Amino acid sequence: MAIYKTESNNTWYVMVRYQDWTGERKQKCKRGFATKREAAQWEQQFILQKKASMDMELESFCKLYEEDVRPRLKKSTWLTKENIIKSKILPYLGKRKVSEITAKDVLDWHNELRKLTSRKGKPLSPTYLKTIHGQLSTIFNHAIKFYDLSMNPARKAGTIGSEESKEMLFWTKAEYKQFSEEMMDKPLSYYAFQLLYWCGIRSGELLALTPADFDFQKRTLRINKSYQRLKGEDVISTPKTKNSVRTVTMPKFLCDEMQDCLKLYYSLQPDDRIFPVTKYYLNHEMERGCKASGVKKIRVHDLRHSHVALS
Repeated sequence: MAIYKTESNNTWYVMVRYQDWTGERKQKCKRGFATKREAAQWEQQFILQKKASMDMELESFCKLYEEDVRPRLKKSTWLTKENIIKSKILPYLGKRKVSEITAKDVLDWHNELRKLTSRKGKPLSPTYLKTIHGQLSTIFNHAIKFYDLSMNPARKAGTIGSEESKEMLFWTKAEYKQFSEEMMDKPLSYYAFQLLYWCGIRSGELLALTPADFDFQKRTLRINKSYQRLKGEDVISTPKTKNSVRTVTMPKFLCDEMQDCLKLYYSLQPDDRIFPVTKYYLNHEMERGCKASGVKKIRVHDLRHSHVALS
């Protein structure tokens, strides 16, 4: 056990030697432990991690899981997984050894999840509960496939929650026209909703659009990227699926309107975002327009349903 005390600030640190996956001998130093016991616990989990032993705590295995899967995922996808792992899984099962977690432990965890509430004080939705359980099961499946865990206790316990069927809402042409007239006081909002309704694109795809994506001679719009605001940063990534990369045909009147839209910008470059706002802005404007126009309230995403109904 290579654990030492730093006399200057009364903390402990660990020096541990290990062999990496290439066979090379390496050394790891970890500082800042308040007690010798904490340092020893960290050293034990680190060694188990390097041996890929299922006797490591679930919290330690989740770090391996992150190293394995994060490079293959979009940032937004990983952040969703990370939030569930850190807030809904590790507080309950994080200190348990992976090999010792049983189906009964998962059932007890289910009961704790049922007690949780959202920020509005309501129980977690059946769909969200199912998503949380699915993430735990995915972690165990990863351990089975790559680290020789013998059994998935989450699968044995069975799922929790269920998929909720949501009513598909959409607007008729008359309803959209009524709504769009209320948007004309803000050109950016008006042009944004015109594209969402008449082209059937997703809000993230809309917010990533640049002047270079428009071909007004062919009356087409290129969809090959998506925008999200993640942890205070603007992130441009690929669209939701491979099939989402596509070329959309625009009505002539919409081509004319979008050319007028681009003329509003004096210094817009070909690769600059045309709509420098967020999804929150679109949702807020949607609510404002519904209230002002008196049409039934739908989500921004429901404009895709409206476009399909329009076809």
